[in-house]
Formats: sequence, structure tokens, C-alpha cells
Amino acid sequence: MNSALLRVLGLVAAGLVYWTVPGEVYPAAPAMAAIVALMAVWWITEAVPIPVTSLLPLLLFPMFGISDMATAGAFYGKSTIFLFLGGFILAIGLQETGLHQRLALSIVQRIGSQPRRLILGFMLATWFLSMWISNTATVMVMLPIALSILEQARSGPADEKGRRQFAIALMLGIAYAADMGGMATLIGTAPNVVYKDMLATFFPGAPEADFLAWLQLGFPLSIIFVLSGWVLMTRVVFRFRFGALMNGKDVIKNELVGLGKMRRDEWLAGAVFGLTALAWITGSDLKLGEDFVVPGWRSAWDLPQVKDEAIAIGGAILLFLVPSKDREGESLLTWDKALKLPWGILLLFGGGFALAGGFASSGLSEMVGGQLAGLAGMPVVPLVILVCLLLTFLTEITSNTATTNLILPILAQAGVSMGIDPRILMIPATFSASCAFMMPVASPTQAIVFGSGYVPIRQMIRAGIWFNLLGILLVTVMFFLLGEFVLGIDWSAAPEWADQIATQPS
Repeated sequence: MNSALLRVLGLVAAGLVYWTVPGEVYPAAPAMAAIVALMAVWWITEAVPIPVTSLLPLLLFPMFGISDMATAGAFYGKSTIFLFLGGFILAIGLQETGLHQRLALSIVQRIGSQPRRLILGFMLATWFLSMWISNTATVMVMLPIALSILEQARSGPADEKGRRQFAIALMLGIAYAADMGGMATLIGTAPNVVYKDMLATFFPGAPEADFLAWLQLGFPLSIIFVLSGWVLMTRVVFRFRFGALMNGKDVIKNELVGLGKMRRDEWLAGAVFGLTALAWITGSDLKLGEDFVVPGWRSAWDLPQVKDEAIAIGGAILLFLVPSKDREGESLLTWDKALKLPWGILLLFGGGFALAGGFASSGLSEMVGGQLAGLAGMPVVPLVILVCLLLTFLTEITSNTATTNLILPILAQAGVSMGIDPRILMIPATFSASCAFMMPVASPTQAIVFGSGYVPIRQMIRAGIWFNLLGILLVTVMFFLLGEFVLGIDWSAAPEWADQIATQPS
């Protein structure tokens, strides 16, 4: 279907929704619902570039009386956007010095060259890098290394069928591990940042979803996911019945030798990144028990106003200040390199935050959430499984960032209407948005490895359904194991701060 027809489809969907949603109680709700329908169709089909669709609230909110221009524009300058901006700049700094490639090769070299061990090495290296830089960039780093391994395997002892299975497993392992690594840290993938902002926007009194709080929940889930995923990939989905594939360790060693010794620029970029990560991790108090708390530097130095966003920007600025030895007269990172930033993603964040604000201020979220209040009698465990199923399979065909922007406001209101802690719905939904593994369109990481030519779509679907189900299981189990300990969630009652949703950007 061509883009013109898809654009018309979005307008038709908006018109139908407008005339379907009642406006007696909330007069702005029909217009808001129509805007959501229009943006959802255009986001899903990409009939219009995603960043352009993300700008629609700036025009349509004032036009239909949902909010004025100043209020709509404030969503595009929220502090959370600067957390991702700083993270993007730090990632580009690592890429410009080549440190990211050295890290990846070093991890793989230490694992070994047997087929299963090689896949584990690539998955662990990809997982680790994607905790800190974008999932897409991580796969682009790992792909050339993987391709060189596969090229070398052509002259190895394995038969054609064995090499083909190894290639599929290796490519899928890289793509899947990138998404799993992104779940571990607050900056690892976009849905995590969307959740952080939506929680603060809708529930100003809620405990902050800072870097350490997310790490305590996301890291255990992520590492268990990647290790169990490796077992699933190499023992269930694919079973390798041969020994050594080739002298893969030599290939990786040669790649490392080609990089030479670590240069001063790599050390400096690594130091800037390491200091930034350390500041993120140690900023908040660490509760180790009811009466034992390790104070973070924010409380120790009385700097509560210096949030994770400020740290990210501080680390990014350092890259522009520290002089480079490789390029005389320049800094580690120059602005012309920083122009490679994915500015469209930042606009997508702004558009998503604006939609969330419009959901609340128009009364639409209360209407939809009220409809879900009928689930209030459902036990919490099947409720969480239902949310995980919905988000996992919905993001097979949509952007995970756009999906979380659309769904989290509804789940926030549903939690209030049902009288439970809204995080019981919002956090599993956020994790599950990174757990769609069946389709090339589900994630850029899968699109990249599909484009390599090594992965037939039927094999991606075959493996992906297993990983989807594994993700639903692990998100549910880990959330219930750690939710109360890490976040203090009461499974049977809503906290005081969750009695209603705020309607303006915080």
C-alpha cells in the first residue's frame, strides 16, 4: 500500500474514532482519541516519517482545545529527553575512538571458539555494549566481526547444514542479546526512559525511577535472560552436532591485533564514560535492609537537584572539552560527529510525552482506564501475564517506543481505577516492549541481521516465538521476585501517591 493511501487511512481512522468516543463527560476526549488514532496509524505504517508524526500535537492540541502551545511544547523539552541526549553523545564518543569494538572483541576472545561458546561470547559482548549504547549501534558493531567469523568458517570442518545453523543462531543471538542488554539500564533502550518520565508525570509523589533503582530490577532480569536465551538458542532451537567450527579464536585475535595497543583517546573516552556510569550508579541511596542504607553522593553532599539527566549532559560535555591526541587541535568529540545523533528519536519522545499529557488532561485516560476497572477482581499474577502478552506481541508490528507511549498512560489510569500500584502494570509492560523477537519489523536489531541474508524469516519466527514466551515468563517471575524488595511494591493495595493522575507535565 502506498504512502498516500496510508495517510488517508490514518485520517479515516481518526474520523471514525472521533464520532465513536462520547464527549458528554469529557468534551476534549473525542478529539484526543482521534489524534491518538491518527498518530498510531501513521507511526505503525510509517506513512509519514515517525519524527514528523511526533510533531502533530504541537499543531493539533491547540487547534482542538486540548492544551495551549506553551503546554504542548513543554513536553518536547522534558528533562528525560536530555538523559537520552547525553547517553547518545557518550555512545558516539565511544564509537569515534573505537573503544566499543575493542571491548566487544576482547569479550568474545576470552570465551572460546567452539560453536556454542562463540555464540555465548557474541551474545555477552552484545549484551554488555547494549546496556550503554543504542541496541542498533551495538548490532552494527558486532555484525562485521560476526561476518568475518562466518567467512572463515567456510573452510572449516563443519558441513554446510551445520554452518548454516550456526550462522542463523549467531545472527539471531546478536540481535536478541542487544534487546536484552537494553533492558538492564535506564538508558539502555527508549521504553525504559519513557516509563521513567511517565511515572514522574502522572504520579509526582511516586519514588523516582532513577538509574540505580532500575539497575537493581533490570540487571538481574537481563543477565538471566541472556544466559537462558543462550541455552535456549543452542540446546533447543538449534542443536549443533559437530565440534570445532573453525579457528575462530584466531580470527578474533587477528582483529584485535589489527586494532593495535589502546590509544590515549580510547583510555580517555572510557574514563569519561566510566565516571558517568559510576555517578549514575552511586547517586542514590542503596537500601540493603530495613535499618541499613548506604548513602549515595546526592544525600551525602546535599545535591538532590543533580539528577541522572544532569550527569548524562555533564559526561557529554566532557567529551567536547578533553583534547584528542589522535586529532591534533580537536577534542575527543567534535560537533560535526555529534550531528549523527538520532534527533528523530528525541522528537518521538516529545511526541509520546505530549500524547501522554493529552491522555490525562482530556480525560481520555480516565475513560479508558475506567473500562479496565472491571479487571479489578483478577489476581495480580495473571493480570501481569496478560499485560506482558499484550505488549510482547503488539510490539512485533509497531515501534516499541511508540507502543509504550500509547499504552503506558492507559495502564497508569487502569492501575488507579483498579486500586493497585500502577507500577504493577507499567513496569512489566515496559520490559515486555523489548521482548518481541519474531519479526524483522519488531526491532531494528532484527531488521539488521535479517538484512545480512543469513536469517530466513521462517527461522526468525520459529526462534522468536520461543524467546517471546521466555521473555513473558522471565519478566513475570523476576518482577514478582524483586518488585517488593527493590521497589517496595505492595501487591494488595495502592500507595498513597497513586490515588489520582496528574494532568500537566511535571
